[in-house]
Amino acid sequence: MSLVAPVEDGKVVETNSQNSLKKANSAQNGMDKDAFLQLLVAQMQYQDPLQPTSNTEFVSQYAQFSQVEQMQNMAASTELARASSLVGEQVYVKTTDSSGDPKYVYGKVDYVVYEGNKAYLAINEELYSLDDLDTVVDLEYQTAYDKAEDFTIKLNKLPKLSAVDMSNAEAIDELKKIYEGMTDYEKTFLATDTIKRYNEYVVKIEEVRKAAEEAGKPENPGEGDDDKGEGSEGGSDAGEGGGTEGAEGAGTV
Repeated sequence: MSLVAPVEDGKVVETNSQNSLKKANSAQNGMDKDAFLQLLVAQMQYQDPLQPTSNTEFVSQYAQFSQVEQMQNMAASTELARASSLVGEQVYVKTTDSSGDPKYVYGKVDYVVYEGNKAYLAINEELYSLDDLDTVVDLEYQTAYDKAEDFTIKLNKLPKLSAVDMSNAEAIDELKKIYEGMTDYEKTFLATDTIKRYNEYVVKIEEVRKAAEEAGKPENPGEGDDDKGEGSEGGSDAGEGGGTEGAEGAGTV
């Protein structure tokens, strides 16, 4: 158990575990079999000697005491068995702080402590009363729930669809990677509207990428090469014409 306690405004604040233990201890202050036996002994000790309680009454009260003891032992055994079955399970424990506000603690039950006919669950090295157990959660369910929640949070951080540009490409690609890595069971935790919005962002970022690629290409590819080819042909013709004229001129002379 942790020996460190949080401090706010110069005052020590009770942890969720301390609140749970205090509540459990206060519940133990009620009538139990020991208190019932003490009342019976006190009744015998201080009875009126002139009008003593009959043996029949004592036998009847003792029988009631035995019934109370058996019921408490049965309840204690049931509580211990119930707590022991939770070892290794993921659970939510609901406690209340000093102001009465509810606080939830989530984690795996590492072990169980049984003390004073009460069972305590150890979660993250803190003890909580079994009475404060709120929910037992399947690990696969919790994992799927957490993934869906994380996915939705990241999706909501994206700008409006009309404002998407290449600066959002990495975030959308990450969402796509998460979605494609989810199992069919995990995808069922996503709302229909969430999946629809996700698909719209995937389509939009592909359009933005395509537009960026188109903008990077030359407007008339290959046009300059054609001009160069025509110029080369003209040069060849000129060379041929010049050579012929020169030859003819030389022959004339």
